[in-house]
Amino acid sequence: MPARNDFSRMTDSSDDTLGGRLSAARDASGLSLPDVANRIGVKRENLLAWEADRSEPGPSSLIDLAGILGVSPMWLMTGVGSGPIQETGDLPLEALKLDLQRLTDAHSECGRLIDKIARQIETYEERHERRRNAGDLDGPVMGRA
Repeated sequence: MPARNDFSRMTDSSDDTLGGRLSAARDASGLSLPDVANRIGVKRENLLAWEADRSEPGPSSLIDLAGILGVSPMWLMTGVGSGPIQETGDLPLEALKLDLQRLTDAHSECGRLIDKIARQIETYEERHERRRNAGDLDGPVMGRA
């Protein structure tokens, strides 16, 4: 029988409202307010109002938030269900593998962009050199003395 991974879940008194749970999940995810707002396509002020319990997200935004923050929609709404994993310094192996893959992909993309820019620079330099050399073929322009 494979070993079962148990991760402790965060719970405290601030988790007794939707806004408190939303804020706790965002903090646990390490995402900033603007990051989360951009990902779900709302203004930063709207997300701030949700976290302060001044308003509530619509159903589709709630589901999007749950997915982005790694919690269940039911936990966001009621506090029952799968909440954020408490940060203990030990990330699950799958999370580490995912982070490594993201970094590898970003590294590859950086390399691709570096090569593209280097080729563009070479093209511009060759074009500039040809123009400069084409001007030299005519020889110096002699003026009247």
